Amino acid sequence: MTDHEQAPPVDRAADGRVPGELGRAHPITQYGEAVLHRACKPVEAFDDALAALVEDMFASMHAANGVGLAANQIGVDARVFVLDCEDADGVRTVAAVVNPVLHLPPAPRELMVDDEGCLSVPGAFEDTPRSTTAVVEGFDAHGEPVRIEGTGTLARCLQHEYDHLEGTVYVDRLPKKARNRALAEAGLR
Repeated sequence: MTDHEQAPPVDRAADGRVPGELGRAHPITQYGEAVLHRACKPVEAFDDALAALVEDMFASMHAANGVGLAANQIGVDARVFVLDCEDADGVRTVAAVVNPVLHLPPAPRELMVDDEGCLSVPGAFEDTPRSTTAVVEGFDAHGEPVRIEGTGTLARCLQHEYDHLEGTVYVDRLPKKARNRALAEAGLR
């Protein structure tokens, strides 16, 4: 996911490292490439390869000035996303989530409609309705349980990145005219 504003400054993790500093930035997969349009495979091994993927994902997200990135956005078919964004109160969350499960409030749920963008649809932003709150449960890169409760941009990011792992890009949720406008703006039509 991308935000109109510049990405937040990079913080150091508890071990003193910047997430992604050991990784390599990869090109971002563009809308229309097959890996973005199918559900990703669950991660089965919490190993060095997964740790390296998470580092590469953080490096790729930071290099592209994003606030969230799913594995298929760098061409990897795996249920993993990373994020670095704030909730409605300005509290910042930096995390990797493996094999996430998204929980939304029961319908009818309160929606926020705001500009949403995507690194895979560069430069285009469209009003996209999302639940005002979202919860994701999954695991970190070491296999430890993770639960993230989000409001504001964090809730939007959780839903956006989870959608990627299901094979849905935000423009797929838009009316045809808005989707075509966004894809044309990104140079993908």
